[in-house]
Amino acid sequence: MKRISLYIITALLLPVALLAQISSEPYEMMVNGVKVIVKPSGNELVVIQTLVKGGVQNYPAGKAGIESIAMTALTECGTDTDNKNSFKDKLDKVTAQVYGYTSMDYASFNLNCIKADLGEVWPLYTAALLTPKFEPKEFDRIKQDAVNGIRANESSPDAAIDKLSKETAFAGKNYAKDPNGTVAIIEGLKASEVKKYWQSVFNKNRIVIVVVGDVEKEKIREMVSALTAKLPAGPGFIAKKEKYLPAATTFKPVARENATNYVQGVAGAPLPGSPDYNAYNLAMRIFSNRHFIEIRTKNGLSYAPGAWFSPGNTPYANLYVTTTDPDKYIAVARALIDKVKTEGFTESELKNEKTGYLTGIHYRNETNEAQAASLAANEVIYGDWKRSFRLNDEIKKVTLEQINAAFKRYMTNITWVYQGDVKKVTPVLFTQKETPPIPVEKKAF
Repeated sequence: MKRISLYIITALLLPVALLAQISSEPYEMMVNGVKVIVKPSGNELVVIQTLVKGGVQNYPAGKAGIESIAMTALTECGTDTDNKNSFKDKLDKVTAQVYGYTSMDYASFNLNCIKADLGEVWPLYTAALLTPKFEPKEFDRIKQDAVNGIRANESSPDAAIDKLSKETAFAGKNYAKDPNGTVAIIEGLKASEVKKYWQSVFNKNRIVIVVVGDVEKEKIREMVSALTAKLPAGPGFIAKKEKYLPAATTFKPVARENATNYVQGVAGAPLPGSPDYNAYNLAMRIFSNRHFIEIRTKNGLSYAPGAWFSPGNTPYANLYVTTTDPDKYIAVARALIDKVKTEGFTESELKNEKTGYLTGIHYRNETNEAQAASLAANEVIYGDWKRSFRLNDEIKKVTLEQINAAFKRYMTNITWVYQGDVKKVTPVLFTQKETPPIPVEKKAF
């Protein structure tokens, strides 16, 4: 507390001329051909994220997991100036965080520290990006950690059904790839191979830098200039956006010894930035509430049913349930979908959902890190970081007619997958044109 108080007092005593160099409005600038997005924070924390665009588009299916391992190796395998322990010791002395992760659409290498410590943390951050060592012994350790994590996910029914749904729905496409990879792929990766991969994607045409903090513009320019000065331009890159609209409803059962049965459905969705996008997002949130009431409250078919919208370069919608009675579930779920398409949602539902959705966004964006993440996602996926600030107004403008039309348009054919006791499910009920009747008897879950 004493240290933080000292920083606050110091900030209050900063010369007026220096304070004037800190913009009060978010802005962008180009530094050595790299876009830098800056948002003042009004506090003494600084978050910097270096984004590598592409995600699962950056590697073939046979190398899934290579980017995840690379991002971990940046901080876990040492640099040209520090080994792993020295690197972490220096961060611990100033209570700073430097870490990386990857997702379906991009990777992010993050810095989080107090502004007064930025001068000590920035050299560590840039060394991890520019001169990672990929030391073989440490590399083997993080590979084993990754393998352990994959095996843990394989033993989780929730993770397993989600992976099966993506592999089935997006077979042959980018979203079928798991950013974490497989045990076989990870075990086969070599340190030199992963280092070469990192060098191939860390270039000016693939990266964007986001800064959330009260740092002077010229200071940011100086820092980023030093970071990017020797980076190659790299080949031009434009993220591929793929609309998912299954041509038919399908059902894939897989026998698995679970305590209960798992069902997940993947439905289509509009591309980011399209007119239906915000409307469908809201529609799925309202549908999720109705789905919960029908499946759990009224029919007692599952403890935690779910329905949600997954954004990204390939957006899609999900329906999920764990149940002892999959046949009754699909009858209830399909009847609910039919009812929404016929009767639509209500003005009251839309009003309440807008309030809840926007409140959740404002609540989550109270931290510098969440604000940086929002700017990053909007820039990489929508090509417009300013959407982060327009979203409030855009959501308020969505009409009831728009959400009803979007739901009808995209909640059509569904790719269903099933894991559990295959003797307890009747596949034709999931794929037949007519909605199956709801059984009269009620089974406990």
